[in-house]
Amino acid sequence: MSNAFSKEEKAAIKAAALEAKASKDLADLSAACDAAIAGMTGLDKELATIIHGLVTKNTDLNPKTYYGMPAYANAEGKVILFFQNASKFKVRYATLGFQPDANLDSGNFWPNGFAVTKLDADDQKQILALIKKAIS
Repeated sequence: MSNAFSKEEKAAIKAAALEAKASKDLADLSAACDAAIAGMTGLDKELATIIHGLVTKNTDLNPKTYYGMPAYANAEGKVILFFQNASKFKVRYATLGFQPDANLDSGNFWPNGFAVTKLDADDQKQILALIKKAIS
């Protein structure tokens, strides 16, 4: 098995290593998130921009990157949610993912990732409610 990781996976691993070494300055972390979104194109960029706006306008979560993806962390620096653009790993849909520190536990199983192909006003309301639950 000579190629255990794809080119995209290797790039994500390198991004995570750089993020671990990065400044803890919130402005620098936010700028990295902005740059990750700016580097996207088409629908990925549109969806990331909408989610970024929902998070930054309605929560106290801090923008940063997570494996090179836009992400949002609590005051302790723990990532609560992230946006994975479809083109990052050449998949058919973007993903809104939640990390273990998101307060979404319910029963014996619960969703922690959502496929995203479009975001109308109702979808945005549902996502915002989910984000607010995640940080409650």
